[in-house]
Amino acid sequence: MRMRRRPLLAAAVVGGTAYHIGKKGQQSRDQQAQIDDMQAQQQAPPPEAAPAAAPAAEEDPMAKLTQLKSLLDQGVLTQAEFDVQKTKILQSM
Repeated sequence: MRMRRRPLLAAAVVGGTAYHIGKKGQQSRDQQAQIDDMQAQQQAPPPEAAPAAAPAAEEDPMAKLTQLKSLLDQGVLTQAEFDVQKTKILQSM
């Protein structure tokens, strides 16, 4: 009996070709996805800056007075400096 090898060879060629085309198509889709991602990143607006810290004038006056008293007790401020700052805080209330 004679074996027919041509159908097996033809199936191998067709299968190999389909595999190769499938791989190329996947690589093409991967590259396109990377390009799309890069374009989206370039077009996205830059992230907004964090809001600035609240000005010192908006702080709690009692917290300021407590902090000033602490500085006075530590010897960082003199009594005259403490009195001037205390007066400013109390006037702003």
